[in-house]
Amino acid sequence: MTPARPALDPELRTLLADLPLRSDLDVGTLAQLRPFSAGPIDAVLDGRVVDRRELTIPAPGGARIPLSIFTPARRSTAAPCVFWVHGGGMVMGDRFSQIDIPFDWLDAFGAVVVTVDYRLAPEATGTIPVDDCYLGLAWTAEHADELGIDPARIIVAGISAGGGLAAGVTLMARDRGGPAIAAQVLVCPMLDHRNDSTSSRQYSGDPGVWTREMNAFGWRSVLGDLTDVPAYVSPALAEDLSGLPTTYVDAGTAEVFRDEDVDYASRIWAAGGQAELHVWAGGFHGFDAQYPNAKVSAEARRTRTEWLARVLGQRPAHA
Repeated sequence: MTPARPALDPELRTLLADLPLRSDLDVGTLAQLRPFSAGPIDAVLDGRVVDRRELTIPAPGGARIPLSIFTPARRSTAAPCVFWVHGGGMVMGDRFSQIDIPFDWLDAFGAVVVTVDYRLAPEATGTIPVDDCYLGLAWTAEHADELGIDPARIIVAGISAGGGLAAGVTLMARDRGGPAIAAQVLVCPMLDHRNDSTSSRQYSGDPGVWTREMNAFGWRSVLGDLTDVPAYVSPALAEDLSGLPTTYVDAGTAEVFRDEDVDYASRIWAAGGQAELHVWAGGFHGFDAQYPNAKVSAEARRTRTEWLARVLGQRPAHA
């Protein structure tokens, strides 16, 4: 029997009706989906006056990790920085996926956006994806002067799997004594490999944007043969959430990650930290990335930007 579920926002439900949905994911299907999961960077750059720099940084074993750096052509000498981690269940997507979200902050605050192409599962397993992200963050902080970045205003942000990786990177930075992170923005983050919350069970069995079955595939892919799962990979396992930077968490009521995201924010509060939590009524997973012009999506994006303005002590340019 289908469990009771929160209803979708009416506007989102109408839009979602035109999207081909599936209930599960496998290796064969993943190969078909990956080409369509890349971000449309040219469309995002169109009309923006932005300097773009592409480079790679070394990783253990001889790998090279691509970074893209986008800098407003007119900027201050000590701009805020958004270190962006893309979504895709840790199995698809690239550094340009969902990049219109941090570009909102490039426009609003003159922020430099740095985005990382971490290696994907199942080819890369265990801590490799989160280690790649940490290497990118460390490189960014080390080159802050060269990039025109204020090292005291580096924001780590990500969506879905990227939100989980952003949380893992932030835990790493706390435990390793740096780099300094001013805030973390976790957009519908993928935080818990156990995949057994009430919301996870609610969104199982039927086609959807990201179902419990698809989530299980993503986690199996990244965990590989790990038997002892590190909290840096599955941040919900972290026993201590104290000492984290101020945090923004949001999700939809109608998605797999709702309950693990609410729990993560609640545990930050319990540890004496600061978090702002928004759970958008009727939002499915990644709703504002998929349909940014829907009313609830526009409100979600505006609310994030207003929160970030308070954190940065800077009025958005469009305000």
